[in-house]
Amino acid sequence: MFDGEGKVTPVTVVSADPNVVLQVKNKEKDGYEAVQLGFGIRKVKNIKKPQQGQFGKFGNFRYVREFRNREIPNPKSQIPNIGDKIDISVFKEGDMVKVSGVSKSKGFQGVMKRHGFHGAPASHGTKHAHREPGSIGGGGGRAGGRVVKGMKMAGRMGGERITVKGLKIVKVDIENNLLAINGAVPGRRGTLLEIRG
Repeated sequence: MFDGEGKVTPVTVVSADPNVVLQVKNKEKDGYEAVQLGFGIRKVKNIKKPQQGQFGKFGNFRYVREFRNREIPNPKSQIPNIGDKIDISVFKEGDMVKVSGVSKSKGFQGVMKRHGFHGAPASHGTKHAHREPGSIGGGGGRAGGRVVKGMKMAGRMGGERITVKGLKIVKVDIENNLLAINGAVPGRRGTLLEIRG
């Protein structure tokens, strides 16, 4: 995006349809205070009967998530009621937010890509071992003849829930339910995100 002075700001455009309050939990009945939100659209045939009854006339939601009350921005400055909608009007341009989501999955990767290992020297007799991890302990040293827990090795990379903090909201388009966030957010296109102030 370009501002009035012609300076460019890299942004990620996020589609953020309104969330509907499906359930309000309290300490007396449930043991803790939380708000359950519904988001997205799903075919009725793919929704279980108890959920259909819970959703009622509010819609057929693809995602149902629960948040503790302190995390819910409420425009009415009170405990929300079932059926209330929470839209992007709770954000303003210039707000600093943190965005959580599931990162891109990269499959089974070696230690150089997964952990940033430098690999073995490229010359001086290195043969077939340029991208190998090297020693993993063992022997009779500190590890006591075993591999210590948490050793950085090859394995599945990505596909984890991560949170990016300190992102700035550049633009709020209430008509089209779009947020322009400065910088990169977790995940691929279509990833479900949680945006908190």
